[in-house]
Amino acid sequence: MGHLGRTQKSQPASEKKLKAYACELEQKFEARTRELAEAREDLAEVLEQQTATSEVLRVISSSPTDVQPVFDTIAERAVRLCGGQFSFVVRFDGDLLHLAGCHGLSAEGLEAFRRALPRPAGEDTAVGRAILHRAVAQIPDVQADPAYGTLGLAQTVTYRSIVAVPLLLDGNPIGAIAVARADAEQFPERQIALLQTFADQAVIAIGNVRLFDAEQQRTRELSEALEQQTATSEVLRVISSSPGELGPVFSAMLENALRICEAKFGMLSVYRDGAFVVQAMVGAPPALVDALLRKPFIPPPGAPLDRMLWTKKVVHTLDAAAEEKKPLSARLAGAHSHIIVPMLKDDELIGAISIYRQEVRPFTDKQIELVTNFARQAVIAIENTRLLNELRQRTDDLSEALEQQTATSEVLQVISSSPGELQPVFQTMLANAVRICEATFGNMYLRDGEVFRIAAAHNTPPPLLEHRRRVPLQRPTSAFGRMVRTKEIVHVADLLADPAYAEREPEVVTGVELGGIRTLLIVPMLKEKDLIGALTIYRQEVRPFNDKQIELVKNFANQAVIAIENVRLLNELRESLQQQTATADVLKVISRSTFDLQTVFDTLVESAAQLCEADSASLFLRDGDVYRAAANHSHSRELEQYFRQHPLSVDRGSLTGRTALEAKIVHIPDVELDPEYAFHDAKRLAQFRTMLGVPLLREGIPIGVISMVRTTVRPFTQKQIELVSIFADQAVIAIENVRLFDEVQARTRELSESLEQQTATSEVLGVISRSLSDTQPVFEAIVQGALRLFPNAAIMVALPERDRLKAAAFAASDPADAEAIRRRWIFPIPLTREYMTSTAVLDRRIVDIPDAENASTELVAGARNFLASGNRAITIMPMMRGDAAIGALSVTRRTPEVASQGPILGLDVSVTLPARADEVIEVNHRDPCFSFAAVHEDAMRAWLAGGDTYGNQTNQKG
Repeated sequence: MGHLGRTQKSQPASEKKLKAYACELEQKFEARTRELAEAREDLAEVLEQQTATSEVLRVISSSPTDVQPVFDTIAERAVRLCGGQFSFVVRFDGDLLHLAGCHGLSAEGLEAFRRALPRPAGEDTAVGRAILHRAVAQIPDVQADPAYGTLGLAQTVTYRSIVAVPLLLDGNPIGAIAVARADAEQFPERQIALLQTFADQAVIAIGNVRLFDAEQQRTRELSEALEQQTATSEVLRVISSSPGELGPVFSAMLENALRICEAKFGMLSVYRDGAFVVQAMVGAPPALVDALLRKPFIPPPGAPLDRMLWTKKVVHTLDAAAEEKKPLSARLAGAHSHIIVPMLKDDELIGAISIYRQEVRPFTDKQIELVTNFARQAVIAIENTRLLNELRQRTDDLSEALEQQTATSEVLQVISSSPGELQPVFQTMLANAVRICEATFGNMYLRDGEVFRIAAAHNTPPPLLEHRRRVPLQRPTSAFGRMVRTKEIVHVADLLADPAYAEREPEVVTGVELGGIRTLLIVPMLKEKDLIGALTIYRQEVRPFNDKQIELVKNFANQAVIAIENVRLLNELRESLQQQTATADVLKVISRSTFDLQTVFDTLVESAAQLCEADSASLFLRDGDVYRAAANHSHSRELEQYFRQHPLSVDRGSLTGRTALEAKIVHIPDVELDPEYAFHDAKRLAQFRTMLGVPLLREGIPIGVISMVRTTVRPFTQKQIELVSIFADQAVIAIENVRLFDEVQARTRELSESLEQQTATSEVLGVISRSLSDTQPVFEAIVQGALRLFPNAAIMVALPERDRLKAAAFAASDPADAEAIRRRWIFPIPLTREYMTSTAVLDRRIVDIPDAENASTELVAGARNFLASGNRAITIMPMMRGDAAIGALSVTRRTPEVASQGPILGLDVSVTLPARADEVIEVNHRDPCFSFAAVHEDAMRAWLAGGDTYGNQTNQKG
């Protein structure tokens, strides 16, 4: 009974424990149920995000030339996946934000956004903050954010929280994606990460469109340039083969214009004295030829040619027969559509080129541009002919001067024995004039502006000579003044009887009192009609000079003018020769220094400084919005350091900035008198006064500036300015040569790389087609093809076999290296993450290790095993079939280096097998591990962009 009582008492306790245990199990079941539901929700959200990402990529691939569908898709997916009220995308042009796409906005909300944009990127908006800081900008409650400046927009669209993610291209903001919600709350990290993925995809789309547009534009430009060069080559050939002859040049221009523009006939006329004179006609009917060649033609008011005359612009007539006043070409030649292109030289009308069609068919812009180029070439040909004729005329003048000099033997002998020196010539002339004319002394004066300074003297009394050197002649009432006014010989028999002496004219009184002058002869030295000086002889007694003596002094005066002109020409010739030598030296440096611009720049500034007598010179090149020193001559170390630390802005405060701003030559005679000059520190270091700036212009746009300075106030001459302009043009040519050469080199490299990739791919495909039932030849072809892309690497294909990874094919360029690798062979290896090749297969991602000694934490174990093989760098690409990794292709290098994406892209192509080969392998082996397919396209794209759609970031850029 006692035992039964104890049993009855313990039964309630057991039931209580059972109930407690059942309750605990029920609670655990409910918790597991909730966890399972949450996991399902997370899985569904991840799947939805991946689906959205794939849809955006599909839109990108289907719209390579239009980013708008991408923006619209991103905005729509962002609203749906982030639980947003609306989403929008903005583009940033460097200054303003522009609305590029949106989703979820009402008509009223959309109108409010259009009123708010464009606007500057500032701290008052979420997208402005994201762009300014190049980072995610999140505002949990716009009403609680004191810096938020668009509360009116928030109230209109009724949102409280907003997040913005920047679109970054090469680290620079080009736009942003934003999502807004009606409630005030934080956006979770996974949604922000999704928006960042969308931002990266938007940047890819924008980059694709930019590249496509740039390539299309380049193709069009090259085609147009080729067509124009082909059309103008014949004209240039005719110009070069017919110097001084315009007829063949004009005919060649018209023939090419008619052929390319599909016109019937044309003419070229020059405009002179208010009328047009036909110079060449091609294809014109005889009636029109007779009418226009008889006399100069004056177009009637309102006619197409008259309109061109007044506007100096191209006149394009659709149908001349429909004009109110039919032009002569329509009446006599049946012309309908035609264009008249002016030939302009510095906005001055030189003539016109007209081409006609005998049917109504307008000319295209390209055809009009071609004829316009011919018009420019016609002007150049006319100008070249004019210059050639002037040169011939100048040669004739010099020949005549030479004949005159031959007649005056003694003076010519002095001139010939003293080339470039006027003083011996003047002294000889004065000595002969004084001796032959029986004068006491003589002087020669040269004009200097409004005064005449003594240039030579013979037997002149010292007191008078000293006075004349101190005080130039300038009084208009003296005998010398009469010669200046009349430019004729003045002969005074007795200076004491001259009215100027009675009026106590200082110059006359000085001559009498200091020089004892009584009789004087003043002969003007005239160059054509310009007075450049005077030759004077004096007697200290009253005895007039006879006509023969006067004629002799006149001849000496003429010879003096000739001598002055000869010296001027000789100096110009020497200067020209010196300039040409310097120019040739610069051109020689340019031709020998194709890749070395610094040598060219140094030679340019040194030559320019020496030839233009500058104390120092500099060359600045444009770098963005500033100009930096690229070369200098005779700069102090302090000045060089100053220019390196202070790039020049484009403004009027400095010589370089002002030259770049105006895109033309700037000449400052004295910087101390220039109120705009503000570069005082540089002026203090260099002590310059006179400055010259010449721009380096490429297609009218300044890309640099050559500056010349002098420490004294001495303005540069026009010839010196022209010389520096030539050097500036040569600098532009050198820069352009290097740019064009670099472009050609880059294109050549691209084509070579593409050819190597295509060759490797074709070889692999050839092996596939011959080995449909055997994978080994395919693997061997793949490693050999990859070896061509990576000639200094070792290539291996590895396949999983149960829990290990075995080597299926291997290749290395160096047999000794290959043998060494085989001796250290560790394959097969466990299919674990302690080996990097196994990691790429297990994680289904690309593993790129530029230097295994600096591998990331997650790959330390694999890197340690890899370093034991004696190598340093490796790139491993998983071979994907669907979502399964069926093997790996590795590129191993002995030295640290980053794998080039070009060959890696070729490697991706080289390991692609067609579907049929995959099926054959699967049939033969009946094992998915032996089937071989292409590397997953999305993984490849992500790797090239620097990421991995299957997992975390794997690329290490070293």
